[in-house]
Amino acid sequence: MQRVAFTGNNRLALLHCGAEFFPELIKACDAAASEIHLETYIFADDPTGSEVREALVRAAARGVRVQVITDWVGTGRAESEKLHAIFKAAGVAHRSFNPWFRRGFARTHRKICVIDGKTAFLGGLNINDDLISDDDSAAPLPAPRWDFGVRIDGPLVESVQREIVTQWMRVGHLRIKSRLEQLRRLRTRHVEKEEDAPSYAALVVRDNLRNRRTIERATLHALGHARESAWLANPYFAPGRKLRVALTRAAERGVDVSLLLGVGQFPIQDAVARSYYPKLLKSGVKIYEYQRTQLHGKVATIDKDWSTVGSSNYDGFSLFVNQEANIVIRDEEFACALREHIGNGIRDAVRVRAEDFGRQPWYRRFWYGMAFLLYRGVLQMITMGRYG
Repeated sequence: MQRVAFTGNNRLALLHCGAEFFPELIKACDAAASEIHLETYIFADDPTGSEVREALVRAAARGVRVQVITDWVGTGRAESEKLHAIFKAAGVAHRSFNPWFRRGFARTHRKICVIDGKTAFLGGLNINDDLISDDDSAAPLPAPRWDFGVRIDGPLVESVQREIVTQWMRVGHLRIKSRLEQLRRLRTRHVEKEEDAPSYAALVVRDNLRNRRTIERATLHALGHARESAWLANPYFAPGRKLRVALTRAAERGVDVSLLLGVGQFPIQDAVARSYYPKLLKSGVKIYEYQRTQLHGKVATIDKDWSTVGSSNYDGFSLFVNQEANIVIRDEEFACALREHIGNGIRDAVRVRAEDFGRQPWYRRFWYGMAFLLYRGVLQMITMGRYG
């Protein structure tokens, strides 16, 4: 497993929801002089998707090299073909990740963009409209989707670019010798913390090569050293045993552990998440269900200076199957800003209390248990027993 390689002297901007994220992304694409690399799970055929697509086409028209990776399942077969045709005609290079499940069940769930090797964007936002549901219903949302991205300027951009360029080659037809060479070049050294370096940050990814548990272990390490608080927000909550244990142990030693969870999008996902509630609540973990709109952010703050933003959910797919990308940040100012957003989300959410949850009818609790068994069975089959 890769060790987390931190760098200092980065300039980071937290971007909340598409209203902040997409104007920054499009502005950076319009200013690109040499190259744009973009990777996303969903590239939707909606107003926002059209704006980003046109920015990429404009860049290609003025001679910028543009390479785009979209996930075949997330974007959809028909939309992937349509997008490929548009990009090909405009001179934009496009590849779909794992079409027809030729390389197993894994998906690229990452949301990354690197421009001119100088600026990177990373987070949880797909290329889709903030006010349209991202499931098959495409229904209008009552409020903008709750999500986050980060703009990165500084030394960390080199690591992000190296990762996305390597992914481009992986998705293509790369010979075994070339793959081994890429693995050798991806080796990075662990960098000790510089006390005077602002926005000390690291890229952590999950793949099925050398980084199978890097994101999970970074979170477990932070939870294991938490002393005061651990606030985590996630839309699809079905953590493995190690993460559940880390949450309960932190709460039992007096840490303020608060989970802000998205509910209301997928009933079976809600049932799976609620199957974990009794033990978590008993240990002192605070649980809040966010129902104002789709909660899609995958963020956390621990104590006063550790935070993470990215694409990784706390579920079996993100932890054991999909390819993911997060940024881990050691910076008090950034953590404070993210904590304020999570706090606002908590105030808009409904707290789940142990006494209220325990009064639910037996058939509802039975359904939660059955949903968990079904989910665990599917994940154990896909992960060959690694999900627990």
